[in-house]
Amino acid sequence: MAAIVLTRNLQLAKHHGSGVVGVLCLRGYAAAAAPPEDGPRPLKTTNPAAMKRGTGGRSSFNGIVATVFGATGFVGRYVCNKLGKSGSQMILPYRGDDSDVIRLKVTGDLGQVLFHFYNLDDPASIREAVKHSNVVINLVGRDFETKNFKFKDVHVNGAERIARISREAGVERFIHLSSLNVEANPKDLFVKGGSEWLKSKYEGELRVRDAFPNATIIRPADIYGAEDRFLRYYAHIWRRQFRSMPLWHKGEKTVKQPVFVSDVAQAIINAAKDPDSAGRVYQAVGPKRYQLSELVDWFHRLMRKDQKRWGYMRYDMRWDPSFLLKAKLNSWICPGTPIGGLHPARIEREAVTDKVLTGVPTLEDLGVTLTTMEQQVPWELRPYR
Repeated sequence: MAAIVLTRNLQLAKHHGSGVVGVLCLRGYAAAAAPPEDGPRPLKTTNPAAMKRGTGGRSSFNGIVATVFGATGFVGRYVCNKLGKSGSQMILPYRGDDSDVIRLKVTGDLGQVLFHFYNLDDPASIREAVKHSNVVINLVGRDFETKNFKFKDVHVNGAERIARISREAGVERFIHLSSLNVEANPKDLFVKGGSEWLKSKYEGELRVRDAFPNATIIRPADIYGAEDRFLRYYAHIWRRQFRSMPLWHKGEKTVKQPVFVSDVAQAIINAAKDPDSAGRVYQAVGPKRYQLSELVDWFHRLMRKDQKRWGYMRYDMRWDPSFLLKAKLNSWICPGTPIGGLHPARIEREAVTDKVLTGVPTLEDLGVTLTTMEQQVPWELRPYR
């Protein structure tokens, strides 16, 4: 086959010209046929259908067959787009109606994106979803508990089950999305006993590491972007009290380091291609740290809802029992989808300062160029003006 390609290139070179022109033509064809240097590891198989082909892009195949759990979520859409853009084949498990996931069909070329119905409590359906893959990405998570799934069901038992079955199926790379600030006993601020969400994420990390020792764990801070649950959370009318914004200690004792969703997605793709990332933990934080009070004030200025033009103000939520009652009632009346994402677990988590641990690698160690909030947030909040 190589001889045929070489002969064809020589014929093309003769056809286009001799001497320097022919050499340049031949060099151009050889460069186009060369595989990318930054590609993923070769698959551990002799099946020709599993080998790289094409010159890159959505219509090629780069050797990655990825199962993405949680693909219909906020981060999942960006991960699928970047996987498809680089020529990966995708298996996207879903648990709801197929109309929720069908829009992801366009992230890859014809035949590159497959869907598979599964249940997080059903090992057989998970095994079917990962048995053909060499990369598994777990993005399954929940901001609030429902009658069907508690934090432990999703972040601990579900994550461990996916990791264990992936290892049994011979998956080469497993990437798990956790959270920044995870710890066994977080300090309680609003909810007694501390954030159950952070506790479950911490326990989920331990269980994933036991089930798949070489798993790569990504710990993101608050993630912002189009259709996020950070900017839209503070822009929603239900988060405010009339035209005032209640924050823990007025937001002046909380420091945040939000990260852009596209940067997190790119880090996941880079980790899937980098064998050196196996077994490591990465902190996904933005390039700058901000006081929460400064961020929320800035958001409202961008939305043209500042104090001068709109009457906006900030106050300490600790002295407003009506707002705390509002959050509790919202989670009781609308347990499936709290209005505006407002519920006690979210308020507890938003008051926690982002802790970046020394010596733990960040997204920059995965080759990601970080996006600043000043570059992106004005565009994201423009519709709320």
